[in-house]
Amino acid sequence: MSESVAKLENLIGHKFQDLKLLERAITHRSWAFENLPNQDEATVRECVNESLEFVGDSVLGLVVAEELFLSHPKLSEGDLTLMKHRLVSTATLANIAEGLKLGDYVRFGRGEEKTGGRKKAALLANTLEAVIGAVFFDSGYAAARFFIKRVFDAEFRSATPKSSLDFKSMLQETLQARRLQAPTYSLIKSEGPPHDRKFFVEAVWAGGSARGEGISIKAAEMMAAEAALVILKAEAGK
Repeated sequence: MSESVAKLENLIGHKFQDLKLLERAITHRSWAFENLPNQDEATVRECVNESLEFVGDSVLGLVVAEELFLSHPKLSEGDLTLMKHRLVSTATLANIAEGLKLGDYVRFGRGEEKTGGRKKAALLANTLEAVIGAVFFDSGYAAARFFIKRVFDAEFRSATPKSSLDFKSMLQETLQARRLQAPTYSLIKSEGPPHDRKFFVEAVWAGGSARGEGISIKAAEMMAAEAALVILKAEAGK
């Protein structure tokens, strides 16, 4: 096992029973393409972090929902949903991943490395979810919950329904800094029965657009704004 993986283990604060899980969590598909060129797809999937990311996303969602429910018992489902969307968003995950310096340890292929993979918000967020999945498979739900509560501590303490709407303000400020007009939001469609309806909204600005969905129009607008910020950040990094 590489020295860097052992160093990362100390950095994230979880003692792995199986360090190979952590190594897999920080292995991007681009690395496998370059270093395992003759392997079949099934073998590649067992080496890269995508499946761990899938599980980590679900574990994170459960822990965040549990923590919000216990910490804010009087809030409505709508408010809790807005807060959850904010906490599990790409922007939040990427910021936490940057704080843990996960980008320094991810195994990328040369092509992804050259295009700034270590600083891409989506890849950082995916890696954090994969690490959560690795902790879960290594030591179970309680260990994963402990890890999430520790690294998300500041986010949990500052989470409010009002703060969860900040993506719209952030998007407007980002566009204004580029001397562009504020985005417009439009309802694309809604689906489902009245008691379980989902709304789909598109945010449009000069030169781009992004979509989001939520249990209310406001929630969908927030998710569209968050998606727009990810796009704009990626463009700025090119």
